Amino acid sequence: MASTQTELSKTAGKPIHCRAAVARKPGEPLVIEEVIVAPPKAREVRLKIICTSLCHSDVTFWQLKEFPGCFPRIFGHEAFGVVESVGEDVWDLNEGDSVVPIFLPDCTDCLDCTSKKSNNCSKFQFKLSPWMLRDDTSRFTTIDGETLYHFLFISSFSEYTVVDIANVTKIDPCVPPNRACLFSCGVSTGVGAALKTANVEPGSTVVIFGLGAIGLAVAEGARICGATRIIGVDINSDKLEIGRQFGVTDFVNSNSYEDKPISQVINEMTNGGADYCFECVGLGTLVQEAYACCRKGWGKTIVLGVDKPGAELTFKSFDVLHSGKTLMGSLFGGLKPKSDIPLLVKRYLDKVLQLDKFVTHEVSFQDINKAFDLLVQGKSVRCVIWMDK
Repeated sequence: MASTQTELSKTAGKPIHCRAAVARKPGEPLVIEEVIVAPPKAREVRLKIICTSLCHSDVTFWQLKEFPGCFPRIFGHEAFGVVESVGEDVWDLNEGDSVVPIFLPDCTDCLDCTSKKSNNCSKFQFKLSPWMLRDDTSRFTTIDGETLYHFLFISSFSEYTVVDIANVTKIDPCVPPNRACLFSCGVSTGVGAALKTANVEPGSTVVIFGLGAIGLAVAEGARICGATRIIGVDINSDKLEIGRQFGVTDFVNSNSYEDKPISQVINEMTNGGADYCFECVGLGTLVQEAYACCRKGWGKTIVLGVDKPGAELTFKSFDVLHSGKTLMGSLFGGLKPKSDIPLLVKRYLDKVLQLDKFVTHEVSFQDINKAFDLLVQGKSVRCVIWMDK
């Protein structure tokens, strides 16, 4: 690591010219361009990205034509990198440290960050900002001086990026880069939702709406918790085979039941409803279906999917009062990035967490648009993008 630190320190305090995949218009292919990445300011670090992966949230905001969609922008928020340089007042990170950036701020000292009950930092509340965390400015410009927007405080589709220390978590360098990047978002969110938000009990029944990466991660978390029955719901029957690899025991194709609501199907399968239901798609109608098929008295419905901005949910007051069910959101799986990610890493290194199975494709940075095509077409779970390959 010493040689790496020496190499990185040569660029400390200076702007760096590097490649980045820039989204110029909604839904159009990204363009590999030369960009300038400014040095980190106080309480910031600049990272050399080793590899990044594509999350469905990147695709969702890439397709948005109105705010919070904005262009030109550098997307990407699941990544593994090495600290290239640090700004002023940074004492817990050093050049050469292995890290994963995480969109959810964790200042470690506010009321929420010091409480076991919350992972929603009150000092830096999560928001869909196109800027840096503290000063609402950008660290990216083109060689012509055009400002480029950030994404979720990370922007990992660049060989170098600047991130606030509240959005960086140190990670054991023993984890391979193409696995470490998965801890940044989707896998951690799903596994955390099962382990921490829902606290799934051994012997319980779990229903998962949507078997994308987050849904499969929920299944993996439920499997680790000892759930007896894990029912996957999706419109793609091909998800059954991969779902089984993560513990899914039953599969329901929601398109096969046009004559009755999918919640009725689940209620009949489970003799009155599941103990835990997870909505991992981002559709209000599915949240209501999930709530309708979680068991009266103790059932929990956990919302993980990201719906369109402004989407609303509607429930009858009578049903909420009399059912005794719980409906709750789970941002980043309820995990505290700086303290809980190392615990997930240990589960992976101990061969408890099956992280390897999530990576279905790997491409070079110049082929980043292939990763978008694979995810949009439903052919990949996670596609890892190597910056130097």
